[in-house]
Amino acid sequence: MTTRPTPEYATGMWAHVFTPRAAGERRYWLVKSEPEVFSWSDLESAPGRTTHWDGIRNFAARNFMLDGMRVGDLVFFYHSMANPQVIAGIAEVVREAYPDFTQFDHGHHGFDADSPAEAPTWWMVDLRAVAPLQRPVSLNEIKATPALANMTLLRIGRLSVTPVTPDEWATIVALSERPAPIDVPAAKPAPKVKRVAAAKPKSKAQAKPKPQTKPKSKAKPVKAVKKSAAKKAASKPSASRSRTKATPASRTRSRTKKK
Repeated sequence: MTTRPTPEYATGMWAHVFTPRAAGERRYWLVKSEPEVFSWSDLESAPGRTTHWDGIRNFAARNFMLDGMRVGDLVFFYHSMANPQVIAGIAEVVREAYPDFTQFDHGHHGFDADSPAEAPTWWMVDLRAVAPLQRPVSLNEIKATPALANMTLLRIGRLSVTPVTPDEWATIVALSERPAPIDVPAAKPAPKVKRVAAAKPKSKAQAKPKPQTKPKSKAKPVKAVKKSAAKKAASKPSASRSRTKATPASRTRSRTKKK
């Protein structure tokens, strides 16, 4: 079997995952798989209820398998890219990390031309189905549980292999033993009402005085206009009278225009 020296994980956010174990200590993990590619039922139906967990191409996820997982560790099997996304069952590590053969397969989507056979980059473990959860636990339930707020699944969702603390493990198992929560649709927000602000009274200093207008001259009575027009018409030739003949109202407008 190809071996490699184990790197130091004394520092970093994942240092606690790789610390030396106490005698008989078991650690906990979570792996993701799209159900249409490989589901929990596929693992249960596999020969010996066991499969190799190949295809990991993320260095952090690889390190968890390579330098973190040990035989006897328990693993949550998580359905990703599904609706809903759920933890469906519990598996167990039955073989520790060994080279992922798909990295050398030219016809496989995980082929890596930069990974030499004598020093492979990618590794995998073997997992065996233990039992389904009493009830699948959904991602929404996990998000709604305060005790799981710091779970790596929520903090770094892109990783397909993540560690799980003993307390997080116990919390999720306990959730699976309870009845499924009833999803209550979120209340629709009340329609917004546009409020029109009352006009603020202007101060005396701000108030602008209205411009004063000159009083309009009083129009002459219609009878006086008629008499004046009649006098003018009498003083002009008859041809001129016929040319300027107009209604009393039009004459009044003519006078107004001249002002």
